[in-house]
Amino acid sequence: MANRKRIVFRPIVIASCVFAALVFLGPVFLNPDRYRPQIISYFEESTGKKVEIERLALTLFPKPTIHIDGFGVKSPPLFPPSYVVKVPQADATLDVRALLHGKVVITSLVMDGPEINLISDPDGPWNFENPESKNSKNLFPLGIIDKVVIHRGHLIASNLLPSDAQGPVFLEAHDITSELDSVNLAAIVNPASRSLDGYGSWKAARLRFGAVEVTNAKSKFRLEAREVFFTDLMADAYTGRATGHFSVSLLKKVPSFKAEAQINGINVTRLLADFHEARGRLSGNLEGNLKLAGEIEHTTNPLSRMHGAGHVKLTNGDVPNLKLNANLMRLARFNDLGPAKDNPSAFSSISADLELENLQIISKLIDVDGYGVDVDGSGSVSISGSDELNYQGVATITTKQGFWTNTFARLEGAKSNDGKLSFPFRIEGTIETPKFLKGTKDK
Repeated sequence: MANRKRIVFRPIVIASCVFAALVFLGPVFLNPDRYRPQIISYFEESTGKKVEIERLALTLFPKPTIHIDGFGVKSPPLFPPSYVVKVPQADATLDVRALLHGKVVITSLVMDGPEINLISDPDGPWNFENPESKNSKNLFPLGIIDKVVIHRGHLIASNLLPSDAQGPVFLEAHDITSELDSVNLAAIVNPASRSLDGYGSWKAARLRFGAVEVTNAKSKFRLEAREVFFTDLMADAYTGRATGHFSVSLLKKVPSFKAEAQINGINVTRLLADFHEARGRLSGNLEGNLKLAGEIEHTTNPLSRMHGAGHVKLTNGDVPNLKLNANLMRLARFNDLGPAKDNPSAFSSISADLELENLQIISKLIDVDGYGVDVDGSGSVSISGSDELNYQGVATITTKQGFWTNTFARLEGAKSNDGKLSFPFRIEGTIETPKFLKGTKDK
């Protein structure tokens, strides 16, 4: 009986020894760093770009894994000297069964600290594309990677100007954490691809699009047919909160974007600090919804042609350069303004619809509840650089006035209804130097 146990146990011991030898000695005899020049050559042929790999190593336990140090892919000569991607350290886990049949199949890829730099040329191509891959098949025989994990990643995206000089960065994200499923590397570098290239979750400690910046952003992520979708996006924004959806399309020569957002509790003073020309012009707490879209042009102001619409409400703020109450006070000899007595530019709330088109913000209905003053108006402001204002409306003093106040106010062009005075007005000039004028242009 004892001999039988020894006979059965002996193969198990031998197998365990062989496995242990493979785990500890396999990397010595199967050193992938010896094949680094051939691997670099393969990636260069596959991507059409210069590739760098500093070191390769192999471990077999708990799963066969290739450790990659210093991986980099350079932008093609059409673009300024730069890297498309640099990855200080990555681990690629291999499929054991495929490896036994002489095939290399990556089941998961974990990247630590990748830096991704995407650049668009005015003629259409991006620096990550391989134009020669349009008619190629099985460019990446490694196949679709089941799982790609990113830790502490960074992403920037920019356009080249028509002169081929580097344009401004229009999108950047920092400290990215992401888990993506079914990542198709061949489809990503192929301009003709129309496949699903990956999907999963995405987080960034800081995200900036144009001049607007949010923090602690997280969303669902999908890369499909040369379009990137961030859905169920949530982020902290200027002491408030923003939720919505955001996408970028590379289907056409000029990339484009779409955004839909609901905002709440936004500190306007903090928001306008990122827009130097509007800094200090307005304060209050902002809420509402916005839909924006447009092309990302190859200019020094790539988002200048965006368009969209929405509705916003601003509460408990002021417009330092526009003392609406002060002007009405002068017209009506009215001096009991409550909280606005010491700050005539203050208001309780402003509610307005917005239409953004041709570098103008147009509002068809503006409702201002001041302290003792209600305003109904409409108009537009230019954001092309001239900052021209063109608003008009009717302001009503909500408190009933006495006989003499009403009499003098009528002489100034006011109307009286049940003892309440209303004044037609218009606002012209610029954001820097607005002009409050009596009456409307047609009078």
